[in-house]
Amino acid sequence: MQLFGYAEQNTWIHRLSGATKLLAFLGLSIIAMVSYDARFLAAITVMSLILFKQARITWPQIRLVTKFILFFSVLNLLAVYVFSPEYGVQLYGTRHLILGSDGYFTLTQEQLFYELNLILKYIVTVPLALIFLMTTNPSEFASSLNKVGLSYRVSYSVALALRYIPDIQGEYHQISLAQQARGYELSRKANLWQRLRGAGKILIPLVFASLDRIDTVSRAMELRRFGRYRKRTWYMGRDFRTSDWLTLGGTVLIIVVGIGLFSVNGGRFWNPFR
Repeated sequence: MQLFGYAEQNTWIHRLSGATKLLAFLGLSIIAMVSYDARFLAAITVMSLILFKQARITWPQIRLVTKFILFFSVLNLLAVYVFSPEYGVQLYGTRHLILGSDGYFTLTQEQLFYELNLILKYIVTVPLALIFLMTTNPSEFASSLNKVGLSYRVSYSVALALRYIPDIQGEYHQISLAQQARGYELSRKANLWQRLRGAGKILIPLVFASLDRIDTVSRAMELRRFGRYRKRTWYMGRDFRTSDWLTLGGTVLIIVVGIGLFSVNGGRFWNPFR
Protein backbone atom coordinates (compact mmCIF):
# COMPACT_ATOMS: atom_id res chain seq x y z
CA MET A 1 0.00 0.00 0.00
CA GLN A 2 3.03 2.31 0.04
CA LEU A 3 2.66 5.01 -2.62
CA PHE A 4 6.22 6.22 -2.52
CA GLY A 5 9.05 6.32 -0.07
CA TYR A 6 12.40 4.63 0.45
CA ALA A 7 12.52 1.09 -0.94
CA GLU A 8 15.76 -0.76 -0.24
CA GLN A 9 17.44 -2.27 -3.32
CA ASN A 10 20.99 -3.19 -4.30
CA THR A 11 21.62 -0.93 -7.29
CA TRP A 12 24.36 1.58 -8.03
CA ILE A 13 21.80 4.37 -7.66
CA HIS A 14 20.86 3.21 -4.15
CA ARG A 15 24.53 3.11 -3.20
CA LEU A 16 25.07 6.76 -4.14
CA SER A 17 25.26 9.32 -1.36
CA GLY A 18 22.03 11.12 -0.55
CA ALA A 19 23.69 14.48 -1.12
CA THR A 20 24.87 13.33 -4.55
CA LYS A 21 21.34 12.37 -5.57
CA LEU A 22 19.93 15.63 -4.24
CA LEU A 23 22.46 17.79 -6.07
CA ALA A 24 22.02 15.80 -9.29
CA PHE A 25 18.23 15.99 -9.03
CA LEU A 26 18.24 19.76 -8.40
CA GLY A 27 20.82 20.46 -11.11
CA LEU A 28 19.10 18.41 -13.82
CA SER A 29 15.64 19.68 -12.87
CA ILE A 30 16.70 23.33 -12.95
CA ILE A 31 18.45 23.11 -16.33
CA ALA A 32 15.48 21.15 -17.74
CA MET A 33 13.02 23.79 -16.48
CA VAL A 34 15.09 26.68 -17.85
CA SER A 35 15.86 25.21 -21.28
CA TYR A 36 13.36 25.07 -24.14
CA ASP A 37 15.61 23.16 -26.53
CA ALA A 38 13.57 20.07 -27.45
CA ARG A 39 16.69 18.17 -28.53
CA PHE A 40 18.37 18.72 -25.18
CA LEU A 41 15.17 17.91 -23.25
CA ALA A 42 14.63 14.73 -25.26
CA ALA A 43 18.16 13.55 -24.47
CA ILE A 44 17.70 14.16 -20.73
CA THR A 45 14.29 12.46 -20.91
CA VAL A 46 15.84 9.29 -22.33
CA MET A 47 18.55 9.41 -19.66
CA SER A 48 16.04 9.86 -16.81
CA LEU A 49 13.92 6.94 -18.05
CA ILE A 50 17.02 4.73 -18.25
CA LEU A 51 17.96 5.71 -14.69
CA PHE A 52 14.40 4.99 -13.60
CA LYS A 53 14.67 1.49 -15.08
CA GLN A 54 18.04 0.89 -13.41
CA ALA A 55 16.61 1.92 -10.01
CA ARG A 56 14.25 -1.12 -10.23
CA ILE A 57 11.19 0.88 -9.25
CA THR A 58 8.06 -1.12 -9.99
CA TRP A 59 4.75 0.17 -11.32
CA PRO A 60 2.65 -0.78 -8.24
CA GLN A 61 4.91 1.41 -6.08
CA ILE A 62 4.23 4.54 -8.12
CA ARG A 63 0.88 3.81 -9.79
CA LEU A 64 -1.32 6.16 -7.78
CA VAL A 65 1.12 9.06 -7.57
CA THR A 66 1.88 8.74 -11.30
CA LYS A 67 -1.82 8.90 -12.19
CA PHE A 68 -2.19 11.92 -9.92
CA ILE A 69 0.74 13.72 -11.59
CA LEU A 70 -0.48 12.73 -15.07
CA PHE A 71 -3.95 14.15 -14.38
CA PHE A 72 -2.63 17.55 -13.31
CA SER A 73 -0.05 17.61 -16.12
CA VAL A 74 -2.78 17.12 -18.74
CA LEU A 75 -4.92 19.72 -16.95
CA ASN A 76 -2.02 22.19 -17.07
CA LEU A 77 -1.43 21.58 -20.79
CA LEU A 78 -5.11 22.17 -21.54
CA ALA A 79 -5.09 25.35 -19.44
CA VAL A 80 -2.06 26.67 -21.33
CA TYR A 81 -3.89 26.17 -24.63
CA VAL A 82 -7.23 27.55 -23.43
CA PHE A 83 -5.81 30.74 -21.95
CA SER A 84 -3.19 31.38 -24.63
CA PRO A 85 -3.62 29.35 -27.84
CA GLU A 86 -1.29 31.68 -29.74
CA TYR A 87 1.54 31.78 -27.22
CA GLY A 88 3.73 29.51 -29.35
CA VAL A 89 3.28 31.89 -32.29
CA GLN A 90 4.47 34.79 -30.13
CA LEU A 91 7.52 32.83 -28.97
CA TYR A 92 8.74 31.51 -32.32
CA GLY A 93 7.68 34.42 -34.52
CA THR A 94 6.01 32.32 -37.23
CA ARG A 95 2.51 30.91 -37.74
CA HIS A 96 1.86 27.53 -39.35
CA LEU A 97 -1.88 26.91 -39.04
CA ILE A 98 -3.24 23.37 -38.54
CA LEU A 99 -6.87 23.96 -37.51
CA GLY A 100 -9.07 27.07 -37.27
CA SER A 101 -8.80 30.38 -39.07
CA ASP A 102 -8.61 33.80 -37.46
CA GLY A 103 -10.68 33.05 -34.35
CA TYR A 104 -9.48 32.75 -30.77
CA PHE A 105 -9.12 28.96 -30.70
CA THR A 106 -6.64 28.05 -33.41
CA LEU A 107 -4.19 25.18 -33.50
CA THR A 108 -0.70 25.91 -34.81
CA GLN A 109 2.49 23.94 -35.14
CA GLU A 110 4.22 26.47 -32.92
CA GLN A 111 1.74 25.96 -30.08
CA LEU A 112 2.03 22.18 -30.33
CA PHE A 113 5.81 22.41 -30.30
CA TYR A 114 5.75 24.66 -27.22
CA GLU A 115 3.48 22.22 -25.38
CA LEU A 116 5.73 19.35 -26.47
CA ASN A 117 8.53 21.11 -24.60
CA LEU A 118 6.31 21.27 -21.53
CA ILE A 119 5.57 17.53 -21.77
CA LEU A 120 9.30 16.77 -22.00
CA LYS A 121 9.93 18.86 -18.89
CA TYR A 122 7.37 16.81 -16.94
CA ILE A 123 8.83 13.53 -18.18
CA VAL A 124 12.33 14.63 -17.16
CA THR A 125 11.55 15.81 -13.64
CA VAL A 126 8.97 13.24 -12.46
CA PRO A 127 11.19 10.14 -12.82
CA LEU A 128 14.12 12.00 -11.25
CA ALA A 129 11.99 13.01 -8.27
CA LEU A 130 10.69 9.46 -7.80
CA ILE A 131 14.22 8.05 -8.08
CA PHE A 132 15.40 10.47 -5.40
CA LEU A 133 12.53 9.66 -3.02
CA MET A 134 12.60 5.90 -3.45
CA THR A 135 16.35 5.26 -3.46
CA THR A 136 17.47 7.53 -0.61
CA ASN A 137 17.65 6.28 2.97
CA PRO A 138 16.34 9.19 5.10
CA SER A 139 19.00 8.82 7.82
CA GLU A 140 21.85 8.60 5.33
CA PHE A 141 20.43 11.54 3.42
CA ALA A 142 20.31 13.66 6.58
CA SER A 143 23.96 12.92 7.34
CA SER A 144 24.88 13.84 3.74
CA LEU A 145 23.07 17.16 4.00
CA ASN A 146 24.90 17.92 7.22
CA LYS A 147 28.18 17.00 5.56
CA VAL A 148 27.71 19.53 2.74
CA GLY A 149 27.14 22.33 5.26
CA LEU A 150 23.45 22.27 6.19
CA SER A 151 22.61 22.50 9.90
CA TYR A 152 22.09 19.09 11.47
CA ARG A 153 18.83 20.34 12.98
CA VAL A 154 17.43 21.06 9.51
CA SER A 155 18.95 17.85 8.13
CA TYR A 156 17.28 15.79 10.83
CA SER A 157 13.95 17.51 10.14
CA VAL A 158 14.21 16.49 6.48
CA ALA A 159 14.96 12.89 7.52
CA LEU A 160 11.91 12.83 9.79
CA ALA A 161 9.71 14.15 6.98
CA LEU A 162 10.93 11.46 4.58
CA ARG A 163 10.48 8.74 7.19
CA TYR A 164 6.98 9.97 7.96
CA ILE A 165 5.71 9.47 4.39
CA PRO A 166 5.32 5.66 4.61
CA ASP A 167 4.04 5.96 8.20
CA ILE A 168 1.20 8.23 7.06
CA GLN A 169 0.36 5.85 4.24
CA GLY A 170 0.26 2.90 6.65
CA GLU A 171 -1.97 4.76 9.11
CA TYR A 172 -4.28 5.85 6.31
CA HIS A 173 -4.66 2.23 5.19
CA GLN A 174 -5.34 1.01 8.74
CA ILE A 175 -7.97 3.70 9.35
CA SER A 176 -9.55 2.89 5.98
CA LEU A 177 -9.86 -0.79 6.90
CA ALA A 178 -11.35 0.16 10.28
CA GLN A 179 -13.95 2.39 8.59
CA GLN A 180 -14.83 -0.35 6.12
CA ALA A 181 -15.26 -2.81 9.02
CA ARG A 182 -17.83 -0.38 10.45
CA GLY A 183 -19.84 -0.53 7.23
CA TYR A 184 -18.44 2.38 5.20
CA GLU A 185 -17.82 1.28 1.63
CA LEU A 186 -14.55 2.86 0.45
CA SER A 187 -13.47 0.40 -2.22
CA ARG A 188 -13.89 0.81 -5.96
CA LYS A 189 -17.38 -0.66 -5.66
CA ALA A 190 -18.60 2.62 -4.14
CA ASN A 191 -19.37 5.66 -6.26
CA LEU A 192 -17.15 8.72 -6.31
CA TRP A 193 -19.22 10.72 -3.81
CA GLN A 194 -19.22 7.89 -1.26
CA ARG A 195 -15.45 7.50 -1.61
CA LEU A 196 -14.90 11.24 -1.13
CA ARG A 197 -17.07 11.22 2.01
CA GLY A 198 -15.20 8.17 3.26
CA ALA A 199 -11.86 9.90 2.65
CA GLY A 200 -13.09 12.80 4.78
CA LYS A 201 -13.90 10.41 7.61
CA ILE A 202 -10.35 9.03 7.35
CA LEU A 203 -8.57 12.38 7.28
CA ILE A 204 -9.86 13.59 10.66
CA PRO A 205 -8.49 10.66 12.74
CA LEU A 206 -5.36 10.70 10.56
CA VAL A 207 -4.69 14.36 11.46
CA PHE A 208 -5.12 13.69 15.18
CA ALA A 209 -2.90 10.60 14.99
CA SER A 210 -0.25 12.64 13.16
CA LEU A 211 -0.35 15.42 15.78
CA ASP A 212 0.04 12.85 18.54
CA ARG A 213 3.03 11.29 16.76
CA ILE A 214 4.64 14.72 16.31
CA ASP A 215 4.22 15.47 20.01
CA THR A 216 5.76 12.11 20.96
CA VAL A 217 8.77 12.60 18.68
CA SER A 218 9.39 16.19 19.84
CA ARG A 219 9.24 15.18 23.51
CA ALA A 220 11.65 12.30 22.90
CA MET A 221 14.10 14.64 21.16
CA GLU A 222 13.88 17.17 24.00
CA LEU A 223 14.54 14.47 26.60
CA ARG A 224 17.67 13.46 24.66
CA ARG A 225 18.79 17.13 24.57
CA PHE A 226 18.66 17.28 20.79
CA GLY A 227 20.15 20.53 19.49
CA ARG A 228 22.29 21.27 22.53
CA TYR A 229 25.61 20.99 20.70
CA ARG A 230 26.76 22.59 17.48
CA LYS A 231 27.76 19.28 15.91
CA ARG A 232 26.70 15.68 16.11
CA THR A 233 27.81 12.28 14.82
CA TRP A 234 25.80 10.18 12.38
CA TYR A 235 25.31 6.43 12.48
CA MET A 236 24.52 6.40 8.74
CA GLY A 237 27.29 8.81 7.71
CA ARG A 238 28.93 8.05 4.36
CA ASP A 239 31.91 9.55 2.55
CA PHE A 240 31.78 10.45 -1.13
CA ARG A 241 32.98 7.60 -3.32
CA THR A 242 34.22 7.44 -6.89
CA SER A 243 30.68 6.81 -8.18
CA ASP A 244 29.48 9.95 -6.38
CA TRP A 245 32.15 12.15 -7.95
CA LEU A 246 31.49 10.64 -11.40
CA THR A 247 27.75 11.28 -11.02
CA LEU A 248 28.31 14.88 -9.95
CA GLY A 249 30.79 15.37 -12.79
CA GLY A 250 28.27 14.03 -15.30
CA THR A 251 25.59 16.32 -13.89
CA VAL A 252 27.87 19.36 -14.21
CA LEU A 253 28.71 18.35 -17.80
CA ILE A 254 25.00 18.16 -18.72
CA ILE A 255 24.37 21.56 -17.14
CA VAL A 256 27.31 23.07 -19.07
CA VAL A 257 25.95 21.63 -22.33
CA GLY A 258 22.50 23.07 -21.57
CA ILE A 259 23.96 26.51 -20.84
CA GLY A 260 26.14 26.29 -23.96
CA LEU A 261 23.03 25.73 -26.08
CA PHE A 262 21.73 29.13 -24.90
CA SER A 263 24.56 30.74 -26.88
CA VAL A 264 24.07 28.46 -29.88
CA ASN A 265 20.32 29.12 -30.02
CA GLY A 266 20.59 32.79 -29.11
CA GLY A 267 18.50 32.24 -25.98
CA ARG A 268 16.62 29.55 -24.08
CA PHE A 269 14.40 28.60 -27.04
CA TRP A 270 15.39 26.42 -29.98
CA ASN A 271 13.37 27.56 -33.00
CA PRO A 272 12.99 24.87 -35.68
CA PHE A 273 10.61 27.05 -37.73
CA ARG A 274 13.33 29.39 -39.01
